[in-house]
Amino acid sequence: MLLNSHSSRSLLHAVDFEYSPQRFTVYTARDLDRISQLERLPDELRFEMKVVSAILPFRVNEYVLNELIDWEQAPEDPIFQMTFPQRRMLSDVHFNRMAMAIRSGMDKKALQAVANEIRADLNPHPAGQLEHNLPLDENGEPINGLQHKYKETVLFFPSQGQTCHTYCTFCFRWAQFIGDKSLRMATTEADRLYTYLRLHPEVTDLLVTGGDPMVMKSRQLKAYLEPLLHPEFNHIQTIRIGTKALTFWPHRFISDKDADELIELIHHLVLAGKHVAIMAHYNHWRELDTDVARAAIRRVRATGAEIRSQGPLLAHVNDKPEVWAKLWSEQVKLGVIPYYMFVERDTGAHRYFEVPLYRAWQIYRDAMKQVSGLGRTARGPSMSTGPGKVEIQGVSEINGERVFVLRFIQARDNDLVQRPYFAQYDEQATWFDQLQPVQGQALPFMEDK
Repeated sequence: MLLNSHSSRSLLHAVDFEYSPQRFTVYTARDLDRISQLERLPDELRFEMKVVSAILPFRVNEYVLNELIDWEQAPEDPIFQMTFPQRRMLSDVHFNRMAMAIRSGMDKKALQAVANEIRADLNPHPAGQLEHNLPLDENGEPINGLQHKYKETVLFFPSQGQTCHTYCTFCFRWAQFIGDKSLRMATTEADRLYTYLRLHPEVTDLLVTGGDPMVMKSRQLKAYLEPLLHPEFNHIQTIRIGTKALTFWPHRFISDKDADELIELIHHLVLAGKHVAIMAHYNHWRELDTDVARAAIRRVRATGAEIRSQGPLLAHVNDKPEVWAKLWSEQVKLGVIPYYMFVERDTGAHRYFEVPLYRAWQIYRDAMKQVSGLGRTARGPSMSTGPGKVEIQGVSEINGERVFVLRFIQARDNDLVQRPYFAQYDEQATWFDQLQPVQGQALPFMEDK
């Protein structure tokens, strides 16, 4: 199916997006001294950033620096916290070890060895991603760059999309970006994806993820997705694209050289009968607060695709119910569907961002009280664990004992889905494996399950 010129022009003029092309300029860890906005911060703080960024990936672009961060509020500004490394993202032992290595003048190779040893302690691939979800081809060989965690959904990691316009400091896929190929999930072998999908008609959803697929050229994304319009892939009903570009580089949909081609591709997929869902990552209402960000949302929605928002609850960023209530209300107003509030995963810098589970549920509940029914589509707080997505439904009492009420929203074992479970109430717990079962009951939450 091809777009005719009239429909293409109508689509391109469906929203107001008169923005001149923007130069995409990025800074990485080696460029920290070149970011002029950091000059207002103390030297000690800048050295701490250098130490942490030697272990955890760092990347930021001019749009984030100039349009999203309130430098009068830095370093407490939430967008600054989302994008710039902070000392407490590492334990004192790890921080001091790397700081000493840097101060001692170690060469690059020796510093890399220290960094790799520290990274190995940070649970680089949580929930058994490299072991439990790796699908096998018709010969029983593992297919790199694919994950098949749930019966209906396959994840695809195209190599060209395994970076981001800006890195999130809390990213649970930080190991994708540190240059260690043994930890990286990626592939250019689209034929193996198509063969796998042919052999698995139970798969209805393909999630293209990363990294961020929206860093790819439109022609590359088109080459991966258009073959799915062939009748043999009619069972693939939904194409999801996970992205932070609507926050960190909305110009991708507006004024990049191939932005029109990207919009036409999405529209083409929709007209061909696919449900296209842009799985947008949002963490704070400020990410919606620029004209170009709102224009990008309007333009994507004009294709017929839907935008669903998801993101983790984070200390120092959004651990207040009013922040989530405003985020969800603004999204509903813009036509974005609130989808998930996640619990920060047990990887990387999670100790800096984690919020106790009881407090996460309170924040979620108090935020829900402040939004209309259309905003109450957000599910959570949800923990993405090895067995599946475990939701905290509330706090209650059983035989006088205070308990967490839990359920699986999605699970590797379908029989677990929507079944209630109970765990002992614990104000210290921040992750599912810290919970204890109520007497006489079991929790199917262990990773080997």
